[in-house]
Amino acid sequence: MDHTALLQTLPPDTKARLTERSDRHGLRHLALYLLALGVCSAGIVLQVPLWWLLMLPQGVLIVFLFTLSHECTHQTPFRSRWINQVVGHAIAPLIALPFLWFRYFHLAHHRHTNDPAQDPELLGGGRPETRRDFLIYLSGWRYWSGMAQVIWCNAFGQIDAPYLPPSRHAAMRREARALLAIYVLAALWLAVSPLLLWLWILPALMGQPLLRLYLLAEHGRCPPVANMLDNTRTTLTTGLVRFVAWNMPYHTEHHSYPAVPFHQLPALHGLIREHLRQTAPGYGAFTREYLKQLDR
Repeated sequence: MDHTALLQTLPPDTKARLTERSDRHGLRHLALYLLALGVCSAGIVLQVPLWWLLMLPQGVLIVFLFTLSHECTHQTPFRSRWINQVVGHAIAPLIALPFLWFRYFHLAHHRHTNDPAQDPELLGGGRPETRRDFLIYLSGWRYWSGMAQVIWCNAFGQIDAPYLPPSRHAAMRREARALLAIYVLAALWLAVSPLLLWLWILPALMGQPLLRLYLLAEHGRCPPVANMLDNTRTTLTTGLVRFVAWNMPYHTEHHSYPAVPFHQLPALHGLIREHLRQTAPGYGAFTREYLKQLDR
């Protein structure tokens, strides 16, 4: 049974409940997330004892905004479309991820998940196949350099990826130029004060390897087939990780039924967990097994 046939077994009222979006759930989760980020930021600004230790959790919270941006591309974390749009665009400068561009990139990823010829996540070189590649991947260098190239190209170059509709090219160009303007202002601020260095730049660089490990588990070592039960992995992890990642460790569930908002993914997991084919008991366990396969 593939994911499509599995979803057809769900009663209509169950599907309606699973796909119900909620501003209340989304805003509550966002408020708690921003509270945690605010506590870390305040500790760094006030230079509390051992304040430099806060830069790692600060960085994790910054880079894992990727998972919220990802959800906003589906218009699912909030019921109100405008909130999804505002939040997605607000996240963009923090993680160098143009929201409008990313929406079409990510939808193409869903259409062609793990297809090495068409999945845009794999077109830039794929996943690491050697320990050297793994270390480069872990550093985040390919992400940061790749996104710098995307933003520059969208701003001043040719936008030609087949999954980017020509009708949106002008908007993507404006988006990229707005991001570049923000980064120019940030550079000018750095010339006056190092605050952004401690609050944003260094934490984001420190947090990126953890995001890379998290993302590698989503599809790494899954077969290049169309069935989402095979090409995507659910990672069983702690409530804290699920909170930071907006329940996206339930990744098979998300790919099988993208219309389900983050707060309903645990319920969907409960309904289909017996049919999951790709699971890991945690990110540490997945990484250890991945490295063993690299050795072989």
